Amino acid sequence: MNRKGTSPAGLFSLLHTANAVQAQVESRLDAIGLSLAKLAALRALADAGESLPLGQLAGRLACVKSNITQLVDRLEADGLVARQPDPHDRRGRLAVLTAAGKKACRDGTRIQQEAEANVFGALTADEAAALGALMQKLAPRA
Repeated sequence: MNRKGTSPAGLFSLLHTANAVQAQVESRLDAIGLSLAKLAALRALADAGESLPLGQLAGRLACVKSNITQLVDRLEADGLVARQPDPHDRRGRLAVLTAAGKKACRDGTRIQQEAEANVFGALTADEAAALGALMQKLAPRA
């Protein structure tokens, strides 16, 4: 492990910044009835063509099936997702975007993009590229 140039304040600064940005984005998403988790699920469904078996949705979001069931329950209660029988697996269920879910996904994505522009807009193109490379280097490895 390379300890050169590190300081205890470095980790706290990183965590503080990440928490502040997350809180800001969550607040804006909350105003339209979403959370980061809900937006991630809606985006995964939209990217997949608007429906996925629950197990595949869990895999795309890197979470366990019990968590995806609860998340889809909340999305369904909000009218953003409907469960439908899986035509390829009679025991399975598909999570399907509703019209309201498609709109929420578009609105949430706009908020996410605005937040990214706001955060990364303070950086030059070279700084943004360097930060992206550093974040990938710091990301936990499975």
